[in-house]
Amino acid sequence: MDRLRVAVLISGRGSNLQALLDATAQENFPAEIALVISNVADAFGLQRAALAGVPSGVIDHKAFADRAAFDQALDERLRADRIELICLAGFMRLLTARFTEAWQGRLINIHPSLLPSFKGVHTHAQALAAGVKLHGCTVHQVTAALDDGPIIAQAAVPVLPDDDENSLAERVLAAEHLLYPTALALLAGRRPSPSATDARLINPPPLSAEAPA
Repeated sequence: MDRLRVAVLISGRGSNLQALLDATAQENFPAEIALVISNVADAFGLQRAALAGVPSGVIDHKAFADRAAFDQALDERLRADRIELICLAGFMRLLTARFTEAWQGRLINIHPSLLPSFKGVHTHAQALAAGVKLHGCTVHQVTAALDDGPIIAQAAVPVLPDDDENSLAERVLAAEHLLYPTALALLAGRRPSPSATDARLINPPPLSAEAPA
């Protein structure tokens, strides 16, 4: 089976990376983790990649003059490794509009809330303050807007009467670890056109050309 080549971008411990590594280790999974990139040299997720035998690298954002230069270097590495789809997994960098447009339809993220509710950070505190009875996580396509883009899949968890931020976060994270591989499998079954990988960040293709059917 010709599996979709996936890169995972991380900045920290990589628990969602581990969920994806575990899922893609199954012989019949329609995608493979072909590359792990971190913008932080000592991110624990890099050790997870090494243990799984997955190529990895560091592109330190501090080494670049601005976000555009960092994104250009990132784009070049991804294309050199023939990456077809990117998963953000705790990647703590805002990507430029040029990057997100160049990879439109092939760039996804997991966010710890039921979007469009509770964008940004401290989502569990936001949920508790709002008094909602259901919270959860969302896998969505990434656009230039923060925590925006078409929703691919969601998982809901109950908010219990005695929940605090930590207990709610643990329950949502467990849901994330199930949801992200499920969403990846769904997308891998709807592989984008190979011609999409011919574009370059410096000359992004028309937006409508990249989205999977």
